[in-house]
Amino acid sequence: MSHKLTPDEQVPPLKLPLVGGGTFDISEESPENFTMVLFYRGLHCPVCKNYIGGMAALLDDFEAAGFSVVVASMNDEALAAKAAEEWELGRTRVAYGVTVEDAKNWGLWISKAFKDVEADIFTEPGLFWVRPDGKLYLADIANMPWARPDLKMLLSKVGYALEHNYPARGTYNG
Repeated sequence: MSHKLTPDEQVPPLKLPLVGGGTFDISEESPENFTMVLFYRGLHCPVCKNYIGGMAALLDDFEAAGFSVVVASMNDEALAAKAAEEWELGRTRVAYGVTVEDAKNWGLWISKAFKDVEADIFTEPGLFWVRPDGKLYLADIANMPWARPDLKMLLSKVGYALEHNYPARGTYNG
């Protein structure tokens, strides 16, 4: 059973291989402000192609705002490499091999294929900002491919959040 992550608390471990070699390990990230982890459904998803492609176009802007960025899916290495190439993701770090356990730990929705072109099992979208200390700042988890936050709008809020020491929201647990 998946669970809800708690803002301002440590995120679960996430260690995944990267297309082109190397490993993404959330515990070893050291951005100036945030690590953005974008979980996507996989190569089969045209909405992901547009969304992740849009993120890749904004990568320089996110990095200038103090982010490290990774996109991740349950795809295997071959499919993830094909997405990186066909979607023209450039320098974007593309991680693969997200497990069902990873997905549940991060509170993601998991779907089973209903069309031949889909992977057998895949995560639905999730976007997370994690502070350098490993604590969750922002989470957006969707159960549908088209329910995703506007990346340009999010990027436009980074300066405000930092300048005003804006706290992670959703921490009240009365």
